[in-house]
Amino acid sequence: MDALPERVRASPDAVAQRLGDEMVLVNLKTDRILVLNRTGARFWELLCVHQELNEIRKRLLQEFDITESQLADEIAGFLTELNKEQLIRPDDASSRE
Repeated sequence: MDALPERVRASPDAVAQRLGDEMVLVNLKTDRILVLNRTGARFWELLCVHQELNEIRKRLLQEFDITESQLADEIAGFLTELNKEQLIRPDDASSRE
């Protein structure tokens, strides 16, 4: 995922379980586990309702004490990790309409 798409969605092979402030993501194809902190868990929840990345950014800026530049860096790194773990894929919104 060289350039970030405007929309991404969770892989159908990903399952998630919230445990307090954290969330555990499991890729059922690879059996790899990723533990998300509070902000990562919230990002995942928003992603699962198929929101555009810009909308997710806006919500996270409202909900957490973080600057726009810090959040942009965090999201870019997080999306790279999710993509590497095959937990997300680009979302072609037109295919759902």
